[in-house]
Amino acid sequence: MLLRHTTSKETERKALTINPAKTCQPVGAMYAALGLHGCLPHSHGSQGCCSYHRSALTRHFKEPVMAATSSFSEGSSVFGGSSNLVTAIENIFTIYEPDIVAVHTTCLSETIGDDLTQIISKANEEGKIPEGKKVIFCNTPSYVGTHITGYSNQISSFIKFFATATPKKRNVVNIIAGWMEPSDMREIKRIAKEMETRIILFPDMSGVLDTPMTGKMKMFPNGGVTQQELTQSGDSKFTIGLGAYSTEDACVKLENKCKVKFEVLEIPIGLKATDRFIVSLSRHANVPVPDSITEERGRLVDFIADNSKYFYGKRVALFGDPDTLIPLVEFLLTLDMRPVYIVSGTPGKHFDEMMGNLLSESVPEAKYRCGECADMYLLHTWIKQEPVDMIIGNTYGKYIARDENIPLVRIGFPVIDRAGNNFYPFVGYNGAMHIATQILDKLLDFKDRDCPEEKVELQM
Repeated sequence: MLLRHTTSKETERKALTINPAKTCQPVGAMYAALGLHGCLPHSHGSQGCCSYHRSALTRHFKEPVMAATSSFSEGSSVFGGSSNLVTAIENIFTIYEPDIVAVHTTCLSETIGDDLTQIISKANEEGKIPEGKKVIFCNTPSYVGTHITGYSNQISSFIKFFATATPKKRNVVNIIAGWMEPSDMREIKRIAKEMETRIILFPDMSGVLDTPMTGKMKMFPNGGVTQQELTQSGDSKFTIGLGAYSTEDACVKLENKCKVKFEVLEIPIGLKATDRFIVSLSRHANVPVPDSITEERGRLVDFIADNSKYFYGKRVALFGDPDTLIPLVEFLLTLDMRPVYIVSGTPGKHFDEMMGNLLSESVPEAKYRCGECADMYLLHTWIKQEPVDMIIGNTYGKYIARDENIPLVRIGFPVIDRAGNNFYPFVGYNGAMHIATQILDKLLDFKDRDCPEEKVELQM
């Protein structure tokens, strides 16, 4: 394998990324748009771009992902895609009958400078958008940022096109979801229901990318946040954003537009991050934390205590999205593990600041990096320098794991070679139990597999 030529020598790079730990903006925009009920994502660019973005999501969720495209030709690439988009909007509403079309751009349409505001206004003036229907849009050039950036831009467009303030505030808390699995969003709603809290969660992929098999084809599933809920989000009493990279821009826009105060927390992965989320939701909704939630926490703490000897001191390498990595690293520290190498392809100062706060004293030898050259090659180089006991990340980590004979726990996007990631939550106390169990099972499986015959024990 090519990876076997990777050495332990770290080379300074300025303009070269090798096996990036990210994908492009439109993938994130497409995913976020699917969390809006009755919405059809539309890729304003070439057919190949749309096919790739749909494929990336379909392979991860094992569900068909519907999206439309402007299907640029050579002529569109030179003279602009205005006519393609206007025709597409007319065809989409005529054939597929969505309530909303969410347009996002690609490298090509951004490079030639297509003005979506002008094009969509033209379509509206020409009567291509039926009464009661909406076309929203966001700019997502693939050569800037990552899929997390695109996800954030799409959520911000929800605020721009829907959120409305009235003089009367409602006793509701907005929860803006960072990049999570549909199961995570379902778990957030379950926790809120357990706490008897009224929330508006958006985007919401539960019931969209984890739909039941009924034998009937439904173009637009029952799930997703509704237009009415998004409109009412401007009257909510408070907003909690989960994941700074994914949600902070939307939180700021909602406050500026509708005067809804906000707090940005980490995605509630692990014990401490879930504690912060539960306390924040309890405080801003003015409700007590029920005994059932406290018991869930107790079971997690008991599991950690019972199995601490297996977790203690294990060295871990991680890669993926910053909003996932920050609380995940914190959870590994709670388990007394040692996250020593962390890379994320999404740039931003918040990642470096949080990693410094978490690791400077507890794991002073830790290396971490984000941005363009924070890639799988760098991670492998670090592992070559001093091995680790485990890798945590998406499917693309399997090559390093195989080459170095290290267990891989699959968390993140995309996971395309295993099933079930979109059905079992990673957030909340139950999600933390799921993560800890996965880690423990992998460690013990490898110990059973690799130990000498005379050392195999029934109980480890």
